Amino acid sequence: MNAVLQWLTDPTQWSGPTGITARLLEHLAYSGLALAIAAVVAIPLGLWVGQSGRARWLISAANASRAVPSLGLLFAVALWVGPHIRGSLAFLLPSLIVLVLLAMPPLLSGAYAGVEAVDPAATDAAAGMGMRPAQILWRVQLPCALPLLISGVRSAALQVIATATIGATISLGGLGRFLIDGQAATDYAQMAGGSLLVAALALVVDLTLAGIAAVVTSPGLRAARPGAASIGRRVGARRLSTVPARPAHQGARS
Repeated sequence: MNAVLQWLTDPTQWSGPTGITARLLEHLAYSGLALAIAAVVAIPLGLWVGQSGRARWLISAANASRAVPSLGLLFAVALWVGPHIRGSLAFLLPSLIVLVLLAMPPLLSGAYAGVEAVDPAATDAAAGMGMRPAQILWRVQLPCALPLLISGVRSAALQVIATATIGATISLGGLGRFLIDGQAATDYAQMAGGSLLVAALALVVDLTLAGIAAVVTSPGLRAARPGAASIGRRVGARRLSTVPARPAHQGARS
């Protein structure tokens, strides 16, 4: 433990192109770029599936794809794409493709689940006011879907940050270099320090996204229990449906 603290507090480890600061910025750049690309594709697609109810098989397929091993997928894409590209892009592009593919399922599921969980009474009221489907999505469904949507973003961010670490096995930069280089040099302090840095980065990013979710989420959504109102309405409707209707002539006699 003392060796790890000594490595982390050594000023020479924080400077230079291979220092902690540079590797941290590389890791954030790779993760942020992959997350942004995946969000541009997956979030609109999930919102569309949730609102229209079409192509729901995409959600099942995305969830099933989570079973694919990250390391195996990384090597497969690197062997397939790498020989056709020259320079440093031969290492960056395969890793970026894998990170985007791994980030899409939680983003897609979060967007879909968020829209699917919106109270139908709210969308019916918006439609009754004359809103078009696009207006209902942006003004009613999307604000109500933000908690689950951001939960998907948080899950995707953690997945990308963790997987970007193993990208160092195919010469990608980032914090994973400390694990690979430390293993090659039998420097266990460097390996442990790199692991702690990855864990700390994931924790900071997750807490940041949680704070953003608390700010952008409506106070009414935070106070209400998810699904409580809709469940209550369904139970009430079920009870009313079981009560036999009273004939009109009986009411007149009484």
